[in-house]
Amino acid sequence: MLHDNDLISIQEVREKVEKAWAAQQKYAAFTQAQVDAIVEAMGAAGRERARELAEMAVEETGYGNVKDKIAKNLLNAEHMVNQIRGMKTVGVLRELREEKVIEVGVPVGVVAAIVPVTNPTSTVIYKAIISLKSGNGVVISPHPRAKKCTAYTAELLLKAAVQAGAPDGIIQWLTTPTLEGTQALMSHKKIGVILATGGSAMVKAAYSSGKPAFGVGPGNVPVLLDSSYDIADAVAKVVEGKKFDYGTVCSSEQSLVTYVQHRDQVYAELKKNKAFLVNDAQKEALGKLLVTPAGGINPSCVGQSPQKIAKMAGFEVPDDTSILVAELDGVGKFHPLSVEKLSPVLALYFVKDFEAGMDVCEQVLRFGGLGHTCTIFANDEEKIRRFGMRMPAFRVLVNTPSPQGSTGVTTALLPSMTLGCGAMGGNSTGDNVGPQHLINIKRIAYYIRDAGDVLKAPEIEERPAQKAKPAGAGTVDRQTIIAAVERYLAQRGVKVRDTEPAPAPTPATTDVIASVAAEVVERFLNQKKLLQSNAQDTDSAGPAAPKPAAEAAPAAAQPEESPLPPAPKITIVDFVAEADVREAIQQNRKIYIGPKTIVTPAARELANQHDILVVAQRK
Repeated sequence: MLHDNDLISIQEVREKVEKAWAAQQKYAAFTQAQVDAIVEAMGAAGRERARELAEMAVEETGYGNVKDKIAKNLLNAEHMVNQIRGMKTVGVLRELREEKVIEVGVPVGVVAAIVPVTNPTSTVIYKAIISLKSGNGVVISPHPRAKKCTAYTAELLLKAAVQAGAPDGIIQWLTTPTLEGTQALMSHKKIGVILATGGSAMVKAAYSSGKPAFGVGPGNVPVLLDSSYDIADAVAKVVEGKKFDYGTVCSSEQSLVTYVQHRDQVYAELKKNKAFLVNDAQKEALGKLLVTPAGGINPSCVGQSPQKIAKMAGFEVPDDTSILVAELDGVGKFHPLSVEKLSPVLALYFVKDFEAGMDVCEQVLRFGGLGHTCTIFANDEEKIRRFGMRMPAFRVLVNTPSPQGSTGVTTALLPSMTLGCGAMGGNSTGDNVGPQHLINIKRIAYYIRDAGDVLKAPEIEERPAQKAKPAGAGTVDRQTIIAAVERYLAQRGVKVRDTEPAPAPTPATTDVIASVAAEVVERFLNQKKLLQSNAQDTDSAGPAAPKPAAEAAPAAAQPEESPLPPAPKITIVDFVAEADVREAIQQNRKIYIGPKTIVTPAARELANQHDILVVAQRK
């Protein structure tokens, strides 16, 4: 009999994953119509019990308020179900007829769903529905402080799914959740993907588990209020978003940034919306209460009413107070209220202009909200675009309360309780995570073209030596070539041997052989003369090399013909710069260098491109 909660939790993980996996093997064969009927039944069950689930969540966790938690439950049981209705997730998703490709949805298997204490029932509805919508099973790991309402919600959804035809066991949940149990769940070999919602440590553990994972980062959301927008409307929407469920939504507004010339009007509108503006002493007390010395959030303040938080900080506020507002003059660790607060406490900044406003908003995002969400209130489209392009966030909301906009209530974004922060926030996606993230896509691709139509070999210019030869040229033997060379040397007055020359080649090859022999011999003799001239002209490096015997022959032995033009004189330079190379390129000449010549890297690179440098040895 086990008594250790960690061991109990680990054993439970093994059993629950096996049950969900066995059920999913059957569920994977369900059609899209069958899957959709099950999702509709789950949504109906969530809507019917929305209030009951909200009351259970507030009673067990102490976070948020019933009214707003009802709205969260309905967001997922109603609005999300409406939005994903008709979405293809299993079987053939689409056929690209012209490309002859068929895309098929393949479930990932079993989803490990980590549920936070701040939004337990709504997150269970969300994760269970998107898991089953995509053909998967799911095992839910509750937060220990929310295990009762989480289990109740999961059981409610399972009953609805089974009644609609789903295999029993397709939804599972842990009744003894521990950290060790959750880690065992995330690393179980039959888990296909992890949906992690919780603190940064939990998200990091999910990404370190060795499994594919979708996690979210913190949301330190800034709001920029521009002069082009109605100030009264903007302030009312900011307060509406900030007070929603006492600030427990990760995309709740954390800082309002506007211009100094609007100070009086903004303060007046905040008061009109029942916001309480704290003084310097109260601001300091709030900072010490909400933020720990290590920079974390005091969990006893998360999701609490503004009245309770004020009382904990040592001051009183009216019973109808909506949020607490503190004006700040900086962002960072020396300004504790500039962090994500997860409570109805809003930081307020006044700046000189739009550019300064964008600077502060970017600082806020980089101080614990990178990649998440930001908001702008403006009617100037150019400013909206500039703000959106600059901000390091994957949800840039315009003229809307932030929690409602980010989760797809007041915008066309996909309804979601998992808001990715992308690579900059350490997440695998910047999307609002939905059913489409919990499937893989198989592609059936047909043959449509020859490889040669795509992988065409480049045209290669044929070299002279590779050109077609006249008939019979390919049969010339070695002796015939030797005879042709000797005859040409004899014409140049060079005697090679005393024996009789080889017989003349056949008429079919005479012209070809004579031409080639002449070209080869002439090139050899000219190169020889060039080297001799070079040796005589460079640095007087000693006596000239003796002339070959052929050149030392008496003048009478030479035929009467025009002498060859003298070989060009060359000069070996000591230094080559890029400018020297460019000049040589323009003049179509070479630059001669020796072993000790210094060539700058830029000059060598350019010269290599145009074959300008010639290495010559000093004699």
